[in-house]
Amino acid sequence: MTDRDEAEIEASRAPLMEHLIELRGRMIWSVVAFCLAFLLCFFFAAQLQVELIKPFQAAAAVHAAAVAKGEHGNPLDLLAITAGLKPFPPGGLAAVELIATAPLEQLFTKMKIAGFGAIVLAFPILAYQLYAFVAPGLYRNEKGAFLPFLIATPVMFFLGGALVYFVMLPFVMLFSLSQQISSEGITVLLTTKISDYLNLVTSLILAFGLCFQLPVVTTLLGMAGLISSKLMSEGRRYAIVAVVVLAAVVTPPDPISQLMLAVPLVLLYEVSIWCVRLIEWRRKKDDNAEGLAAA
Repeated sequence: MTDRDEAEIEASRAPLMEHLIELRGRMIWSVVAFCLAFLLCFFFAAQLQVELIKPFQAAAAVHAAAVAKGEHGNPLDLLAITAGLKPFPPGGLAAVELIATAPLEQLFTKMKIAGFGAIVLAFPILAYQLYAFVAPGLYRNEKGAFLPFLIATPVMFFLGGALVYFVMLPFVMLFSLSQQISSEGITVLLTTKISDYLNLVTSLILAFGLCFQLPVVTTLLGMAGLISSKLMSEGRRYAIVAVVVLAAVVTPPDPISQLMLAVPLVLLYEVSIWCVRLIEWRRKKDDNAEGLAAA
């Protein structure tokens, strides 16, 4: 600890009551930010639902075109249509009908969507309030290390959610549509409840977003000295098994969606090893510099 660090910590000391008052103020700002974001998302809840249903619509269009031709849906066409890089197959937009089986089901579904969107929308303010509360108790170098993680956390969550929206969700719905049965006098159609579909969407986004925090968590543990790159490299085979099990638990029971989560997680694990290795290299470099200075 340097004299400058000690001076910063001493200057930030405050009685317990002042800390509690500050905590109350930070919590009030966080609640206000969440409530405003909730009201905004609830106002646009119908539009948000439409946007979340579009991957289902793309899958339905590809499935309908494939059935008409007696073929299987082209995965590349599905990805391009979902991303808006390619128009829908000839015949126009596919009609997607979702049902509500309870009088207030649509209202509660909108509230869930608004709550989920409010957390995402208000996260920068929530993260800032957290940082502003704990920053006075951090050393100068710890403050510099804490800020990048506040940026990396929503970015990685967004990447996980984008993978769900543009890749995994269309494939899941295409797979579900392919399970329909149409035979002589017997028809089994996919008639999905709006609440079930959006629960699936938000659950997948949450699962992928949290799983994509792997590099952030491992880097923090590496900075704290709780794990090492050597330990992570030696435990790679066990980590891969854990990733496969996790993918099987949090995704629908089909091999395609499980691979879509398992493969990125394995790649992120390798990235995490290099992040921890970089931290170890910088720590060793700083220790050598301090040794030369002391000599």
